[in-house]
Amino acid sequence: MSRRPGLLARSGIVLLLTCAGAVAAVGGISLAGSGLLAVVLAAVVSGCLAAGIARDTPSWRRRPIEVAWRAAVTTVAVLLVLNGLAVVAGSAITSGLVGAAVLAVVARWAVRATRAERRSRTVAAVVPLDVPGDVRSLSVPELGREWVRTSAVLREVQDTAVRQGLVRRRQEALDELERRDPVGFARWLASGATVDDDPTVYVAERPRDEGPAGSQAA
Repeated sequence: MSRRPGLLARSGIVLLLTCAGAVAAVGGISLAGSGLLAVVLAAVVSGCLAAGIARDTPSWRRRPIEVAWRAAVTTVAVLLVLNGLAVVAGSAITSGLVGAAVLAVVARWAVRATRAERRSRTVAAVVPLDVPGDVRSLSVPELGREWVRTSAVLREVQDTAVRQGLVRRRQEALDELERRDPVGFARWLASGATVDDDPTVYVAERPRDEGPAGSQAA
């Protein structure tokens, strides 16, 4: 029973791609030489634009050449399908379908943006962003929980300002842990520490007004 939705979804995708391929074939056959040339030029332009955007966006994981050919192929496919729809169903129906598709994409983007904003606001309300020296009032176990907690929150947050605040908070917690017990903190780093590891397994509690020298002497 649990596999039926997946099977139905895959079957629907295959059917949709088959229909789109048939419509694209009709659109390609119906194009004259000038029409095919326009499609090729549109593909070249979209590929160049996509490559330029990918090159100027370091966060993208795909190489510009890969982004370029994907954009070009997508452009050709979309244009052929649209032309095929115009031939098979008429320009009025094609325009209506295109408008509905655009509205669906915009609505989905708006919903995702709203959810991301709400999530960021929720996180911003519970995560202190600019509290200099506040971590000095926390115990070592509390500092460890703060490190682990912010690690989990950081994976969920997309808002740049909130992420920067979390990074600052985490750095303050690490600095305070190192100040409390430099030797234990060094052992934690040497053990192959990760963002999810609790450093308090290695860091011992020290008097909060005791500096690094006092910790080493102890």
